[in-house]
Amino acid sequence: MQFDTNNHERFIYHFDPEENDIDMQTKDLEIYYGKNLAMHQADIQFKKNTITALIGPSGSGKSTFLRSLNRMNDDVATVKGQILYKGVNINQPGIDVYEVRRRIGMVFQRPNPFAKSIYDNVTFALQRRGIHDKKVLDEVVETTLKQAAVWDQVKDSLHKSAQSLSGGQAQRVCIARALAVKPDVLLLDEPASALDPVSTSQLEQTLRELKPNYTIIIVTHNMQQAARLSDYTVFFNLGEAIEYNKTRKIFTRPKIKLTDDYVSGNFG
Repeated sequence: MQFDTNNHERFIYHFDPEENDIDMQTKDLEIYYGKNLAMHQADIQFKKNTITALIGPSGSGKSTFLRSLNRMNDDVATVKGQILYKGVNINQPGIDVYEVRRRIGMVFQRPNPFAKSIYDNVTFALQRRGIHDKKVLDEVVETTLKQAAVWDQVKDSLHKSAQSLSGGQAQRVCIARALAVKPDVLLLDEPASALDPVSTSQLEQTLRELKPNYTIIIVTHNMQQAARLSDYTVFFNLGEAIEYNKTRKIFTRPKIKLTDDYVSGNFG
């Protein structure tokens, strides 16, 4: 591993160059809203089959950063620099953005099931792509709902509205919907913020079970959640990645005082 210590106020972990299991990374990433620079100094690598937590105070840029990873900021911001997915810069002209979003799935802060049945929620993107073979769709529905740990709860009501589900169930159906198109990377923007503690615990267990097959990047305000769930953590402040390291080091031996203040509750 290598460390970027050119600026004493930043500490950014880098994997060894010979490692070939980096699913995504950003280089020289800058994000502007109009003329306002909202994100800079975000050179971050994401290792395959790990969970990385993005933490920081409100307005620190973590959600802005997350949304840039699958080009969700295209219509609202100017994104400069490289966003490398399996070595390809997806932040360049000519890239098929819809294919990017198929491979890099997104689950939003509040459960947002479509006004359709559970079955049609999960298969929506597949049907839009012209896949209508019932056997294929049935298999996808069962497989992804099992992956999202909600199959046993909804298998007898697949043709009922997904909007009738509890918050925790709806969020896991949204995860299944994202998994249906077989992404490699799963982005989650505070997916537990609207859930009760039991549903939050179930969601975290779901993400642990998904980790062997997906690279997961999650924005969370919950320090305990980041500490118990993630392998790596990035601390953002004022639009800058201040510290990136293994989670246990961020929470026990941070290199930067600002990080220490934040994770210990002495921030602000």
